[in-house]
Amino acid sequence: MTLAEKQRALIDDLNIIHDPHERLGAVVSRGAAMKLDEACKIDSNLVPGCVSRVWLHGELVHGRVRFNCEADSPVVKGLAALLCELYSGSAPAEAAVVEPEIWEACAFTKVLSPTRLNGLANMRRRIREMAEGFTA
Repeated sequence: MTLAEKQRALIDDLNIIHDPHERLGAVVSRGAAMKLDEACKIDSNLVPGCVSRVWLHGELVHGRVRFNCEADSPVVKGLAALLCELYSGSAPAEAAVVEPEIWEACAFTKVLSPTRLNGLANMRRRIREMAEGFTA
């Protein structure tokens, strides 16, 4: 499955829930399952430009990227975990170029503040940088 196909499947799954606020609640619940090892909660893994502290750890496993995260805020953790879920398992080159359409397609842009959306853009930027680093 390509990253674009995976993204489409995630969007379709989330959009089964018709109300965007309830959809966001489901994302927060899904995010609670993501765990980041305490050893990875280091300053170099902090995502710059986020209001809440967000740690992002990326690694290359058998030629595929894997991302895990943690955040101070449950909402931010859920949204960050959704990005980690989206990009994990893809080839680094694909993770570097496929942009998330999930925010617009699931109407999260209508329920999230500009500050949160900016934080998500910073998270995406950091995922892109890591993926590009794995391709080098």
